[in-house]
Amino acid sequence: MSPKKVIVIDDSRSAREQVLLALRDENLTLVEAVDGRDGLAKLEANADASLIICDINMPEMSGLEMLATLYDSGRLGALPVIMLTTESQPELLKKAKEKGAKGWIVKPFKPALLVAAVRKLVA
Repeated sequence: MSPKKVIVIDDSRSAREQVLLALRDENLTLVEAVDGRDGLAKLEANADASLIICDINMPEMSGLEMLATLYDSGRLGALPVIMLTTESQPELLKKAKEKGAKGWIVKPFKPALLVAAVRKLVA
């Protein structure tokens, strides 16, 4: 079986590296993007993606803006999104859920928690 593809969107290189490290043994193809706009481009180039893991606070286009763009255009469909962020404000969580986010993990994160969420959503 070919590996599932996950798009990891975060403007912080170290945060992306932590996600890649946490998921390295999960038989996944990991695609990196540096902000929401880049994430949309990577999604266009990787239409077979199984999951998006996305930060909220990023330059150019935030994670919530990217999520809203996908949701409003109908391109989100069954593609699950996990928001991985330093934010813990209930109103942001509510906005993300309204636009289709399936998970919310606060940084710094426990790798096992991220792995469990990814396994559940790409199964």
